[in-house]
Amino acid sequence: MTLEQLRIFVAVAEREHLTEASRALNLTASAVSAAVAALEARYATPLFDRIGRRIHLTEAGRLFLIEARAVLARSHAAEAMLTDLAGLKRGRLALAASQTVAGYWLPHQMHHFQRQYPGIELDLRVGNTESVAAWVAENLADIGIVEGPVDNPLLKSEIVADDDMVLVVGATHPWHRRRKVAVADFPATPWVLREKGSGTRAILETLAKRERLPFRELKIAFELPSNEAVRNAVEAGAGAAIMSQRVAAGSLAAGQLVALPLALPKRHFFSLRHRERSVTRAERAFLDLLKAGG
Repeated sequence: MTLEQLRIFVAVAEREHLTEASRALNLTASAVSAAVAALEARYATPLFDRIGRRIHLTEAGRLFLIEARAVLARSHAAEAMLTDLAGLKRGRLALAASQTVAGYWLPHQMHHFQRQYPGIELDLRVGNTESVAAWVAENLADIGIVEGPVDNPLLKSEIVADDDMVLVVGATHPWHRRRKVAVADFPATPWVLREKGSGTRAILETLAKRERLPFRELKIAFELPSNEAVRNAVEAGAGAAIMSQRVAAGSLAAGQLVALPLALPKRHFFSLRHRERSVTRAERAFLDLLKAGG
């Protein structure tokens, strides 16, 4: 069993799709399939069930995934230590970011970092704030960047950037010409929200709590898994939403969204690191760049 086989197995297991895993790994589908087959044959244990065009982890596969991730995490930690001694000339940083960060802010920072340190490979996985915090806590990511504070004793967080929030409706929404909106008005319109665990959703939840408005009194039109889905639904007239100015900017300029006059608290982007891991030179350089560019 090799680390490369483990890396391939984890990629396939996380996606439960050979083609998607091969694209992510920049390998041919046949090479990925052969690596998985070799593991199964060597240990005479099926790791996946093949059902039509889809594959699904067997119980053995689910248990093996836990161990494979742990081995890869230790391997990465060893590699990071040696890379640290090499003076940022080679290495890899595993990043995780929530959607607004990953879609509208972080790519610029990653580009600037790689211009300075072209030998450091950057990997990025995207989820909501809750999932990013879990990945960092489980050592599946070196650094996480999320859209709000995280209460986890295993993690250390630092503010790396600010993010302005706006209350928006579509151009045909009954509120689109209003000159004044209060939180007390919120139950009068449907709302389009991100899923639970999202930092963007947490802004509305916090605002309602601060103003003593029971969240259950809001009419939820949709709970959607991405910023773009929320924005498109609001443009179509599905209701109101609170979102990042970065997400809404293009639609506001085009007149597809209208920003309503409600003062909202500025939120921050936070970096997350595991408290018990030492900071490598690559991680420190990346965090310094984030704070300088925020």
